[in-house]
Amino acid sequence: MAGETNLEKLLASMAPELLDGEYVFCTFPNARYGDYSDLEPVAAINEPEGLTLLIPKSEADAHNYSYETAFKGISLSVHSSLAAVGLTAAFSSKLAEHGISANVFAGYYHDHIFVQSELAQNAIEALNEIAR
Repeated sequence: MAGETNLEKLLASMAPELLDGEYVFCTFPNARYGDYSDLEPVAAINEPEGLTLLIPKSEADAHNYSYETAFKGISLSVHSSLAAVGLTAAFSSKLAEHGISANVFAGYYHDHIFVQSELAQNAIEALNEIAR
C-alpha cells in the first residue's frame, strides 16, 4: 500500500498521537548498529562520532547513561509516502512558531516527532492547528 503524497490531504489527516513514556538521545562512541539492542532503541543513527540511540528514559536512568533532555514522541497517524514533499517543512515550521524543536524520524508508514517533554501538549495543539 503506497503512502499519501498529496500535501493538502496529508496536512488535513495528520492526526498526531502522543506516545506513552519519555525518550532520550544517548551516544555511544565506537559502537555499531545493533550494539546496545537490550536498551530497546526506537531509532538509531551512525555518525562519525559514534552511534546515537533514541531509547526509553527509564533504560538510560537504569544504566546511568547521560543525556541532555527528555522527549515525548508524537506519531502522525496518516500513512505518508517517503517521497511526499512539504510535510516535514509544514509541521516543523508550525512547531517553530511555538518555540518547539522537532526531532523527526520517518518510518515506512508514519512520521514520528520527538519534542521536549514539557512542551509535548503544546506541540499536539500546534500540530492540530494545521488540520483546521
